[in-house]
Amino acid sequence: MDEAEKSPLRRRPTWIARSLGWCRKGLRIFGQFLLIAWATLAIYFSNLPWAWARLASAIVFGSFAVWALWIARRREMRWAFAGAFAGVLIWWICIPALQYRPWRGDVAALPRAIIDGDHVRLVNVRNFTYRSRHDFDVKYEEREFSLAHVTSLDLFISYWQVGPVGHTFVSFNFDDGSPPLSISIETRPEVGEGFDPLASMFKQFELIYVVGDEHDLVGSRASHRSEDVFLYRIVAAPGGVRQLLRFYLDRINELADRPEWYHLLTNSCTINIFRYADAAGREGRFDIRQLLNGWVDAYLYATGWLDTSLPFEELRRRSRITDVAKAAADAPDFSQRIRAYLPPAEEPDTKDTH
Repeated sequence: MDEAEKSPLRRRPTWIARSLGWCRKGLRIFGQFLLIAWATLAIYFSNLPWAWARLASAIVFGSFAVWALWIARRREMRWAFAGAFAGVLIWWICIPALQYRPWRGDVAALPRAIIDGDHVRLVNVRNFTYRSRHDFDVKYEEREFSLAHVTSLDLFISYWQVGPVGHTFVSFNFDDGSPPLSISIETRPEVGEGFDPLASMFKQFELIYVVGDEHDLVGSRASHRSEDVFLYRIVAAPGGVRQLLRFYLDRINELADRPEWYHLLTNSCTINIFRYADAAGREGRFDIRQLLNGWVDAYLYATGWLDTSLPFEELRRRSRITDVAKAAADAPDFSQRIRAYLPPAEEPDTKDTH
């Protein structure tokens, strides 16, 4: 073999080495960018009491990080960045969630469950009367029920606009005539605050499990928040549903004793619903639609957790309850009306251990 024939074989390792080098460099720069962005945002959303101080500190840190990693390119500067980043990380970890703040009126009271065997007494069950989203009569109730009478679970998906992101919450149903018990995992904003998805990942909102009547949790979203609401019956055995409710009740009491931060990706509505369902016996792997929860109904349909006797689009059409919920308003049979046009509840397989 002459030199001309050998040269491609000689060049190939060099080309591969260069490509790998570019990949490593690209990954290193991308990783550094993520560290800079996270720490800068953590400072901006920190617990410093002055907005100007948070903004100025974030700008200073971001500028220093860019200079240290990408301009100076000296070993001691990289160590200086590592030390500064560690300081921000420790500071952020130490920011505590608080139980007492000037809470917005709709999340001012935390629920608590008093459990004695199968008997449960829930306090601070919300049942407000709304005239508009921010104009309502405050009314909290106590509910008593037996876990033995919990029979089924319904899932609500509420959209600000139909797409990949929405809000999910559940209702537990009883066979003794008790009204459904609705539980919604939400942020606990202060007066004047609204939801911000980016801020929610940087310790800006405490977590609350709102326990309420469906007149409140469902009706207010359909009638006063201009949200589009869908209701799906979950195919699950009663034993699994009761176990799921026990997880909810335990978490409600934990939050009443010790506040936690809401986090969009790790401690939010749909993520926690699946976390508790897994603990109650659900078998299944993570699916991106658990984060893009506006599409979670398609995921549940594909995995057999919804009624599959109808095509999915037909099931989805019949599951939209927005107009029915608006028409039912404060009717005493609100919960029956919003379920009137749903397909009949499908019985789980006898082998189901969910």
